Amino acid sequence: MTPSVRPLDHHYRGEKPLRTLAFLYRDARGRLTVGTLSFLVKHSPAWLLPLVTANVIDIVVKHGPSSGLWINCGLLLGLLLLNFPGHLLYVRCYSRSIRRVSTRLRSAICRRLQQLSIGYHARVSAGVLQTKVIRDVETVELMVQQCADSGLAAVSSLFGGLLIIGVRTPLFLPLFLVVVPAAAVLVMSLRNRLRERNESFRQEVELLSSRVMEMTSLIPITRAHGLEQDAIRRVDGTLRQVQGSGLRLDLLNGRFGALSWISLNTLGVGCLGSSAWCAYTGTFGITAGDVVMLSAFFTTLTGAATSLISLAPTVSKGLESVRSVGEVLQVPDLEQNSGKDVVGSVIGEIRFEDVDFSYPGADRRSVRDFSLTVSPGETVALVGPSGAGKSTVLNLAIGFLRPDSGRILLDGVDMETLDLRTFRRFLSIVPQESILFEAASGRTSPTAWRARPRRRYGPPCWTPTRWSSSTDCPPVWTPSSVNAGPAVGGQKQRLAMARALIRDPRVLVLDEATSALDTRSEALVQQALARLMRGRTTFVVAHRLSTIRGADRIVVLEEGRIAEIGAHEQLIHIPGSYSRLHQAQLR
Repeated sequence: MTPSVRPLDHHYRGEKPLRTLAFLYRDARGRLTVGTLSFLVKHSPAWLLPLVTANVIDIVVKHGPSSGLWINCGLLLGLLLLNFPGHLLYVRCYSRSIRRVSTRLRSAICRRLQQLSIGYHARVSAGVLQTKVIRDVETVELMVQQCADSGLAAVSSLFGGLLIIGVRTPLFLPLFLVVVPAAAVLVMSLRNRLRERNESFRQEVELLSSRVMEMTSLIPITRAHGLEQDAIRRVDGTLRQVQGSGLRLDLLNGRFGALSWISLNTLGVGCLGSSAWCAYTGTFGITAGDVVMLSAFFTTLTGAATSLISLAPTVSKGLESVRSVGEVLQVPDLEQNSGKDVVGSVIGEIRFEDVDFSYPGADRRSVRDFSLTVSPGETVALVGPSGAGKSTVLNLAIGFLRPDSGRILLDGVDMETLDLRTFRRFLSIVPQESILFEAASGRTSPTAWRARPRRRYGPPCWTPTRWSSSTDCPPVWTPSSVNAGPAVGGQKQRLAMARALIRDPRVLVLDEATSALDTRSEALVQQALARLMRGRTTFVVAHRLSTIRGADRIVVLEEGRIAEIGAHEQLIHIPGSYSRLHQAQLR
C-alpha cells in the first residue's frame, strides 16, 4: 500500500451496502465531483446532436439563412473537441478514486483477518477468504466503474434530452417521461430475484474456491493413494452446481433485458407515429425537424434507459459483494487486546490452573482439568495420540485460544489481562508445515531462491532497507545455529527454525518441528536445539520420542487430561502410555 493511501476504518454499514459505498468514497467526493462535471461536458454532443440535426433540417426545408447551418455545426464541432481533455480528466479523477478505494478495502480485509480469532479461521475456509479479498473487491470495483461509464452517460442523455424536449416540443414531454417510470418498474419488479440469484451464485463460487484449494493441497496424498477420480468427481460436482446457478442467473438477466427492450421500443414506435402524424397534418406546430429530433431522442433516451436497466444485474452483483466483504468486516469474533496491559518483558513462567476448553460444536472437551506449571527455561514435551489435546494446549499457551474455565498465567499475571500481541514479540513458533515467504524482489524461480529473505521474517536486527550481516546480530540468532546453510534445497524446516530463533525468543514452541527432516538432518538440528533451547521456556510436540528424550518433563495426554508426567528415563520404567509408545517405536 502506497503511503498516500490512508487506511480504511472498519465501519461496515450493516445491511445497507449503498451506505457502505458512500462511506468508502467519502474522501473522494471532491475528485468525483470534478470528474462528473468533466464527463458531462465531454458527453454533451451525444444529446445535443438531435437538436442540431433538427435545426439543420428545418433550415434546409424552409430555406432559412445559410449562416444558421454553420453556427449549429460549429457549436457541435467545438463541443466535440472538448471531448479529449474532458475524457482524460474524467478518467484521471474516477480511476484514481476507484483504485485507491479498492486498495484500502483489500487492506482493510487483510488487517481484519489478522485481528480475527484463530477459531474463526478454523471455521472459515482460506479459499473463501481469498475469494473475498480478490474476487469480491474486484466485483465492487467493476460495478463502480461501469456505473460511472454507462450510468453517467445514460443519466446525462436522459436529463439533457428531456430538457431540450421540454423547451422545444413540450407537448411530447409526458410521453418521454413514461420511459423513466417504466424502467424503474422493471428494475423494482426483478430486484429481489436478482439479489437472491446473485447471492446464491456467490456462495457457489466461494464453495468452488474452497474445493479447488482443498484439491490442490491434497494432490500428493490423492496421487499416492490413487484417488484422482474421487477428487475430480468432488470438484466436478461443485462445478456443476456453479454452472446451474450461473445459468439460472443468466436466464433471469436475459428475461430482464428482453422485456425492457420490447417495452421501451414499443413506446418509441408510438412516439414516431404520433409526431409524424402531427407534422403531416400541421398540428401543434410540429416540423419535419422536430420529427427527426423526437425520433432520435427517443432512440437516445431508450438506449439510456436500457443502459440503466442493464446495469441492474451488475449493481446487484456488486452490492452482494459489498455484503460479502461486510461478512468479514463486521465479524465480532476478534482477539480482544485493546486496553489491556502491555507485556514489556517475559521471564518465561507459564502456569495452567484447572483449564477447560472445548471447540464450538464439539461433543466433548479438548482439554479438561489441565493444571501445569512450566518454569522459566524449562523444556516440556507434550505427547499422546491424535486428538489428545496437544495442539490445543499449545494454542492456549500462545493465546490463540482462551480457556472456557480456569486461567493461564504468564509470569504470575493472568493472560486474560494482557495484550497478547505484545507477549508474542517474545515468542517464536516452528510449525509442522513450514512456509517460505516470498522474497521481496519477487523472484520465485528455483535458481533465484535465496535463504536470507525467507528467514528474516521479523528479526530485530534488520531494517526494511538493509539486512544486517550475521556479525551484526548476536551469535544465537544466526542461521548457522541450526546448521542451516545458505542454500534452500531440502532445508525448509531448518530455515524455519532459523527464522524463529533469529527473534531471540523467551518462549519457544516446536510443533512437530523435526517431522519433515531425514535422520541426518534431524541429528544436526537436535544438536543445535539442545544448545539453543537452553534458558528458554520451550514447548515441544512430537511423535518421534527421539526428539523429546532430553526434555525436562514429558506430559502424556489422554482425552485432554494429563495421564502421566515425568522425565523420559522415569516414564519408560513405569507401565503406562509412554512406555507402550516407547516400545512400539523400538520395534
